[in-house]
Amino acid sequence: MKLIWKVIYEFFGLVRKVLRIMSTRLFIILAALALELIWIIALILILNEESIYVTYVLTFIALITVLWLVSQNLNPGYKLMWTFCILVFPVVGIILYAIFGQSRLAHKFRIVYDQVLVEHKDIFKQENYWEEYLEKENPGVAGQCRYLRKYAHAPLYSNTQTEYFAVGEDWFAKFLEELKKAEHYIFMEYFIIGEGYMWDSILDVLKEKAANGVEVRLIYDDLGCVNTLPPQYYRTVQSYGIRCASFNQFRPVLNVVMNNRDHRKITVIDGHTAFTGGINLADEYINKKMRFGHWKDSGVWLHGDAVWTFTVMFLQMWTVITRTSCDFEKYRPHLYHMGPFTADGLVQPYGDSPMDSETVGASVYLNIINYAKRYLYIFTPYLIPDNETLTALCQAAKRGVDVRIVTPEIPDKKSVFLLTQSYYEPLLEAGVRIYQYLPGFIHSKSFVCDDEMATCGTFNVDYRSLYLHFECGVFLYKNSSVMQIKQDALDTFEVSKEMDLETVQARNIFVRMFQSVLRLFAPML
Repeated sequence: MKLIWKVIYEFFGLVRKVLRIMSTRLFIILAALALELIWIIALILILNEESIYVTYVLTFIALITVLWLVSQNLNPGYKLMWTFCILVFPVVGIILYAIFGQSRLAHKFRIVYDQVLVEHKDIFKQENYWEEYLEKENPGVAGQCRYLRKYAHAPLYSNTQTEYFAVGEDWFAKFLEELKKAEHYIFMEYFIIGEGYMWDSILDVLKEKAANGVEVRLIYDDLGCVNTLPPQYYRTVQSYGIRCASFNQFRPVLNVVMNNRDHRKITVIDGHTAFTGGINLADEYINKKMRFGHWKDSGVWLHGDAVWTFTVMFLQMWTVITRTSCDFEKYRPHLYHMGPFTADGLVQPYGDSPMDSETVGASVYLNIINYAKRYLYIFTPYLIPDNETLTALCQAAKRGVDVRIVTPEIPDKKSVFLLTQSYYEPLLEAGVRIYQYLPGFIHSKSFVCDDEMATCGTFNVDYRSLYLHFECGVFLYKNSSVMQIKQDALDTFEVSKEMDLETVQARNIFVRMFQSVLRLFAPML
């Protein structure tokens, strides 16, 4: 009898869990999208059976689409995936490509974005002094800095202090401390905000500051927060006197705009202080909520002239989303900071967007990999490199560079983790050392090289970050944060499990087959 009651109790518990999942906003949206997709495919298949001419038309469209796709200046892996889908499954492939295959936002968004960039194209006045200095001291670094200035419109600064934080808890303590010092304005732009201790603590400060006349603006990504915030949460925040906008609001309608998200993490305080890195504003990032073991993340604090780039980055996005204009000059670093800033090496914040063909994040990573002479240490939660990055990592190891990569031991997405592990074998064969972070999940995104340069930001080593999202980071040269990132890497190796080739090659044949399929569809994951 007890066994029967136990089974009944577990059954109703499972039903409650399923109903709870089905009532979430994310489930409802995904269900609506699935029904739309099924309806479109079914309609075309019915027409296909009714007339042979529909088949001819679909075949012709598939061939033209593939020929057009092959001729485009796109990543080879991306072209291979869509070519396979369109040729093998013409109906489904063409529909999916039309909806998800192109990295583009709504037409109006693109027009306004381009207008904003043109309007502020001369806002960064960069002197070439530091590039000339680097050209003599280190031509490789000079080339990196020149690339960021010319193609990411990102100036190089010297009068800026930085501090690197190896875990979210330490970052959060500094973050709250600096927020409480704000006297004039606070700008925040984040991919994920989740209700809980972390966000409540921040929101209390923001409410107080807004009530005292501090200008507070907040941007969050609607899809990033689809499962962590109520619908139209920006209205709630606005009721506190905080100016708030959501990026690219997610609606249950099949369209291309779902592909591009605002994955940046930026906070600017009074023009002279900024934060960036991998840390979102939710409890797991500071281990107040345990989801995948210990969550290791990192961030960088900046104080000085370099903050101006993050200020402009935020204001440009705000202008595009809200369709309002403002005087950027009112937010210069020295307006609320008298006197010079302290110098600490060279600092170059940069951003990337899917609105052009320039893949800034991927180029920065490739430049660092190709520059490395002695060592290169990498943190990434997702290791899904394109062919160029995979080849560069292998070549670096083959020429004698000590290349080490840390990925999670406990994944947040199992299919993506299997895909990550599928790249272990060619990397290990080339001499790259791969570690899995034993305490749990590592969400940090950083590269450090030869005690000279490093970058920390929001870019994952995957297709979405490097080709489809709005991202940001900071390039660091010969300052204190470079050595702090190196020390964090050395400490992390000590608590991580090093992978070996024999173990990786001993994978189950069915796992290998599944990973091969995942590799084909890597650009979508």
